[in-house]
Amino acid sequence: MHYNIAYPANYGLNGYTPILPAYSLERQEDASRQLDASLDFLHGIHGKRLNDSDSYTLRLLLPYLETEKEGMELYYYSNPLSPSSGAQSQLPILLAEYTFRCKRDVEDYLSLLEQTDSYLEGIADYLKEQSAQGLFMPDYSVDKVIQQCDAIMDASLLEAETHFLNTTFEERLDTLLNEGIITEDEKKRYVAENSRLLTTVTLPAYRKMGDELLLLKGSGTNADGLCHYPKGKEYYLYLVRSNTGSYRDIGDIKKMLFQDFTDNLETMAALLHQNPGLALLPDSSADDFLYEQPSEMLKSLQQAMAEEFPSLKEVTEGEMPVCTVKSISKNLEEYCSPAFYLTPPLDDIHENVIYINRKNNPRGVELYTTLAHEGYPGHLYQTVYSQLFFRKNNTNLIRSLLNYGGYVEGWAMYVELEAYNYAKSIMKAKMPEAEMLYEIYKLDRQIQLSLYSLVDIAIHYEGAGYSQVHKMLSSVGISTPATTRSIYEYIVEEPTNYLKYYLGYLEIRNLKQEARTLWGNAYSDYRFHKFYLENGPADFTNLELQLKSANPEPSALSALQPVRAALP
Repeated sequence: MHYNIAYPANYGLNGYTPILPAYSLERQEDASRQLDASLDFLHGIHGKRLNDSDSYTLRLLLPYLETEKEGMELYYYSNPLSPSSGAQSQLPILLAEYTFRCKRDVEDYLSLLEQTDSYLEGIADYLKEQSAQGLFMPDYSVDKVIQQCDAIMDASLLEAETHFLNTTFEERLDTLLNEGIITEDEKKRYVAENSRLLTTVTLPAYRKMGDELLLLKGSGTNADGLCHYPKGKEYYLYLVRSNTGSYRDIGDIKKMLFQDFTDNLETMAALLHQNPGLALLPDSSADDFLYEQPSEMLKSLQQAMAEEFPSLKEVTEGEMPVCTVKSISKNLEEYCSPAFYLTPPLDDIHENVIYINRKNNPRGVELYTTLAHEGYPGHLYQTVYSQLFFRKNNTNLIRSLLNYGGYVEGWAMYVELEAYNYAKSIMKAKMPEAEMLYEIYKLDRQIQLSLYSLVDIAIHYEGAGYSQVHKMLSSVGISTPATTRSIYEYIVEEPTNYLKYYLGYLEIRNLKQEARTLWGNAYSDYRFHKFYLENGPADFTNLELQLKSANPEPSALSALQPVRAALP
């Protein structure tokens, strides 16, 4: 709630109690019953009696909730402690980013911190039940998570009060102090309470979690893909639909990915054959860029995108949102991606922050395309435009709560690749070879992501083991055993993650081609981007139907109501 809403009173939420959810089969069964009731209710609504906006919301909700129902029926297949994105690392980062706007926020935060022991105990109970079902994670994942539990909650740093949950807490309090919201005495009291809770509640909770994992180690029955579990293929299909928003069958997805992989590989080979000197350029060529500072790059991106993307001025009714680029705390560098953007609350989208991880040290064209992915015209722009559009058109707020990874990450991937073209124009005069060099970088990025997406399907749906994956990767030059093993384990631990980005991108590209066909001479990139931004978040089946609904064919009209019926 705090992440999505800045001022709860605006939504009539005054008497809320801050709680961390506890894993339990009873809660899951109750949620499943509530979901069934919601679906029964929604199926009883006649879409033709609603206005266009609400009718579209209904068409989105039905397949969305039916997909999530499938996931609920496979309760024990998820892993809340995945080494790359599990609660053990995500919870501290979210706590470190918990915004303080008033005293109540500080007190809510401390209340949540006090519940970390019961929260992690609930996860431990779930993992024990999961182990009894034969669905517990492999030992190599257990070792990583235990190591993370020890490293993230470093006892010496907590004792010295230099842990990132100490320092970031005090930094946020200083903002309240400078604004006169709290006093110096209140700050000292809050700092002391935070330190006490971290050492007496959170640290012991993490140590206990490590001990529980050690006891469960060895109980995993499968060190490979999901398809080796009894209903693993079913769970994988659920993840594909839920995480990508694509309802294609796996065979069609494979064809899309393989065709893209082949086309890009052939294009790269032709470019290198025509320009053999590109292979001899030093690695530092990627760092030789016109702009060095993130603020300069974001300004350049906003100028470059102006003709092809709708301006935020078209939907804002007041002051324009602002963006600040910050380096993340040094204490967080080990646990964060190279860059990230945290979406702002629905009712406070003015201030936006992109965080750069200096440990990964992206520079030059890599930083430029990363900022396109996270900022303009990527996540920040997409989020702010959509929310302003919703607000201006009084769109049902439930649309803001629907989560489609492929819609969001596919867009960020789409504009990241587009940013290479902007970079070519920028560097044309300074570095003539940049046009071909950046095209190689772009193709390399696409080849890698399409390959990893194919490996994802091979591991989780087709049962490929490490030796087969090693051969697949070696065929394109990735042959170091330590590297291929790392890639293999990551994909085992994070099923569909690469598909979320790259299948999402390919679906957008297909949708764009569909728009070209439907609109003919009236097509423009600007019009397509505007359509995409104003009709999401959504699954790609509904986006295609929405695209056709302006001038629908009879077959498209008949598909508008029973969207889920045609899904494989």
